[in-house]
Amino acid sequence: MRRPDEPHDARIAGEHEFDTFYAASVGRLIGQLYAMTGDLAEAQDVVQEAFARAWERRAELDLDGGAPEAWVRTVAWRLAVSRWRRVRTALAFARRQGPPAAVPPPEPHHVLLVQALRQIPEAQRRAVVLHHLCDLTVEQVAAEADCPVGTVKAQLSRGRAALARLLADTELDPRTTPLPEVRHG
Repeated sequence: MRRPDEPHDARIAGEHEFDTFYAASVGRLIGQLYAMTGDLAEAQDVVQEAFARAWERRAELDLDGGAPEAWVRTVAWRLAVSRWRRVRTALAFARRQGPPAAVPPPEPHHVLLVQALRQIPEAQRRAVVLHHLCDLTVEQVAAEADCPVGTVKAQLSRGRAALARLLADTELDPRTTPLPEVRHG
């Protein structure tokens, strides 16, 4: 956006001057930061971020006689150092937490149920999950789904019927086996 005191032609000239500066120095700066960081993707990221910051300050940078490339390089280096510090802090925090607790694999009947739930329409799936797995009443499901109670009842009926068809002849067949208790949490 043009500053009120800046003529339109001067703004265009400044943008063109910045574009020329960018084109002439971006490759060199990425190479320099790559040499400093040892990581090409990181060098590309921090140089691009530094150029974005330079663009915001292009009116303050002296693109002709100053050292805008040094400014961009310094900003890029500081960004890289800040990222390293964040990563180091996160790793130290993770080490203090210790290894994650062992999580047992899902039980086969849970896998079957999830596969069947994925195959029914979203509204039916949501109603079935909220009512049967989250233990919400039909009225609570209706309030959460922002729909009438009758609609929830229809979705539950259709969802249960669809699940019964999908689970037929499996260990979760409701005609032959009572549904297992589902652990919450």
